[in-house]
Amino acid sequence: MLTTQSRGLLDAVIIGAGIVGAACAYYASRAGLAVAVVDRGAVAGGTTGAGEGNLLVSDKEAGPELDLALLSTGLWRELAEVLPPDIEYEPKGGLVVAPGESALDALNRFAERQRPAGVTALGVPADRLRELEPHLAPGLAGGIHYPQDAQVQPARAAARLLAAAHERGAVIRLGEEVTGVLTTPGGAVRGVRTSRGGLLAPAVVNAAGTWGGAVARLAGTELPVLPRRGFVLVTEPLPRVVRHKVYAADYIADVASGSAELQSSAVVEGTPSGPVLIGATRERVGFDRGLSTGALRRLARQAAELFPVLADLRVTRAYHGFRPYLPDHLPAIGPDPRVPGLFHACGHEGAGIGLAPATGLLIAATLGGGQQALDLKPFRPERFGEPTERGPGNPDHPDGRTGAAQ
Repeated sequence: MLTTQSRGLLDAVIIGAGIVGAACAYYASRAGLAVAVVDRGAVAGGTTGAGEGNLLVSDKEAGPELDLALLSTGLWRELAEVLPPDIEYEPKGGLVVAPGESALDALNRFAERQRPAGVTALGVPADRLRELEPHLAPGLAGGIHYPQDAQVQPARAAARLLAAAHERGAVIRLGEEVTGVLTTPGGAVRGVRTSRGGLLAPAVVNAAGTWGGAVARLAGTELPVLPRRGFVLVTEPLPRVVRHKVYAADYIADVASGSAELQSSAVVEGTPSGPVLIGATRERVGFDRGLSTGALRRLARQAAELFPVLADLRVTRAYHGFRPYLPDHLPAIGPDPRVPGLFHACGHEGAGIGLAPATGLLIAATLGGGQQALDLKPFRPERFGEPTERGPGNPDHPDGRTGAAQ
């Protein structure tokens, strides 16, 4: 595709300055495309800034999302070599543990299905768990070690990706709300209208995370993105007592569940700066920002059950965010045939940090007419049904605003 960069015009406008929008901008600008990133808030001001930075293959069933995660795993390793070290990329690996024999059998079957796709999943018998994690609770039946799991500081990673894109000419416009998607008389995208004017481009990328449904409606189509709230606990700093990303096998079922009710399975990990992160809950309560003491107590109890050494540790703070949930648990990635020129890169739920590089690479290839690294068919946006009439913002959001960072 002929780029308009040499003529001072834009090839695409990316809505959202979270990790997914930043990755789209990074790979598009690296491919020579001229892009602008627009967000009503700050970099990583939405889901990204409230994330733990999980880069996981361990929790993904064999299939399209796992393929996306494995592609991203390699890309994150490459990014760690070129981005500043303050993104805190840490290939720590994951350890999934089973409390009993039935859970261990299910975990082993799950891992067996993952291995043909390229996942390294190493069985760990009960008597060797403490070689990996000396402070684990006794009595566990065994586990699976996933050395490909890793960690990153998500807000810094998003900022560094955007900075690298800016160095290649990308325009970054923060504090600017997208209020409309401009179209031609024939219905094709020709840019966006914003609170400060507008931007013309033949392509618009919807990377608005939890507000992706609202952006879709601005373009006259539909994407059923819903918010799924999650809490994270942060402890006081301490020496590294948790070496890996550790969670119990039931976390995998929570990720795959579509239930709106509160679900909780502690994921425990240390950080380079000392605090232990404990996440995460999942529940669909719209954009309710209220603090759930019940959810926090449940997380703390589950973490102490895994690591008794944490039982008397002081929690210094708790935070929460809203994951962009789609009904089939797969993100929407690629062109929307219902609105020519509209592309989606949203709906990653709690996996957006990990899946961002692969998503950005795929979007950049689609925008530039390049070869795709993966088949986009499972992620096609139109799989959820026909478009609706153009409307205002997301009804789940109290003010209906759009253009938020993921």
